[in-house]
Amino acid sequence: MIPLESWDAEAFHFGLEAEYLLVDRETLKPLWYRDLSFAVLNQALESIDISDMPSLGGMELEPPHRKAMPYVVEGYHLANAAGEKTDLLPKGLEIRTPVCSSLADCLACFKTLHSRMQEAIAPLGYLAVALSYHPIETEFYADRGWRRHDFWQWALQAMLTFGPDINVSLPQKLGEKLDLADLELKVNYYAPAMAAFSLASPFYAGDIWQVRGRLCKSFRTHRRSTYAPAIETHPHEKLRLEFKPFEMSASLQDFENYFLLFLTLLLDPELTGRASNQMRIYDLGAVARWGFYAEEIAPRAEALLASARKVLPEWGFDPAPLSSFEKRAYFRKTPADVLLDAYADADRQLAPVLRQLAELR
Repeated sequence: MIPLESWDAEAFHFGLEAEYLLVDRETLKPLWYRDLSFAVLNQALESIDISDMPSLGGMELEPPHRKAMPYVVEGYHLANAAGEKTDLLPKGLEIRTPVCSSLADCLACFKTLHSRMQEAIAPLGYLAVALSYHPIETEFYADRGWRRHDFWQWALQAMLTFGPDINVSLPQKLGEKLDLADLELKVNYYAPAMAAFSLASPFYAGDIWQVRGRLCKSFRTHRRSTYAPAIETHPHEKLRLEFKPFEMSASLQDFENYFLLFLTLLLDPELTGRASNQMRIYDLGAVARWGFYAEEIAPRAEALLASARKVLPEWGFDPAPLSSFEKRAYFRKTPADVLLDAYADADRQLAPVLRQLAELR
């Protein structure tokens, strides 16, 4: 996501990217590249009216897409002999909000884009659902092509995962003070606790993901933690900071809270925890299985919430929405636990659970 031309150097800026799994509108069967066509999906996305959206100023066009828009078909890119991306194997759809100068505008824009996406794919017989790992498929393989080996390995994994990216750009003077190397260590320490608030993909291979007979919280976090970074920095895009470990949600308030927690991490110099990449991977693996019950995670979550109550008002942000996350931390109950309860109530049928994840509440 590239900044607007009329950039206010003294303001915060926000952007949200979110990937969606597609299911059959009637049967709720989860779909994948074998069932989907890039050309068909892209045509539906190109038909969506975005004339009333904020400026897309500089939003990157990613071939084989032909039109810069706040939607993309996500999947595994295919190239011709000249190395030009000519097609892709679709895994689902992504919403990308334009850059917004307020968090409220970003969330309102996202809500509108979500509604229009659902309307556009309805005639195709599809429904987009907020689930972070494909609940049926387990493995994907395709030729490496032009990719660097590590990028190829991640691209194979990414075909099964769906997640949000939380984008924040700080006011320029504040951003200039950031020590990016130290920020990475800080993110490594707190990201597992932040992810715990969002865990929501307890399904694998058509049933519940279990480890040694115990029901677990997130196969997505388990799978991606060893491959993907927790944060990406984009210095040439007004120092866009992109936080990636959160999971998909059907709650607009969850997305708001994701931003508030990330802002807390960026704005509070008194959060002193630091960790290596190796410890982040270790802790995320434990969180994926046990949620808030993983070692040291609940105290870190509580420290973040206490920090948010203190630091966010100093910068003009209201921490009140985080009350829902305070309840999650107190009861140590993740969204995955709610999904597992719904799955049990539906006699272990996925369809009713997936239907709940189609509406942005």
